Amino acid sequence: MLRRFALVAMLIAAALLPQASFAFGHGAEAVAAMPSAQMPMFDTEAAAQAHCPTDVVVWLNTKSGIWHEKGMRWYGRTKHGAYVCRKEAAAAGYRDTRNGQ
Repeated sequence: MLRRFALVAMLIAAALLPQASFAFGHGAEAVAAMPSAQMPMFDTEAAAQAHCPTDVVVWLNTKSGIWHEKGMRWYGRTKHGAYVCRKEAAAAGYRDTRNGQ
């Protein structure tokens, strides 16, 4: 009886662990960080503008996945971030701020 219970418990755990690891391992930070491998990020605004001269340069908070435009409160000021091209950021799945900061 105990063996049967242990087997059932192991089967349930095996069925739930991949879902649990997905739920906990792919939070906002992980999702935000995933697309960055394909998108160029720059330390300076000038370097980003040289990369995309016809696009708007934005500051991407790499931890939250939200970008801020020049003149906004958090432009160039978040702890984790980089200058990127707005079109590339949008194509990579990042989004603009919803509160205008």
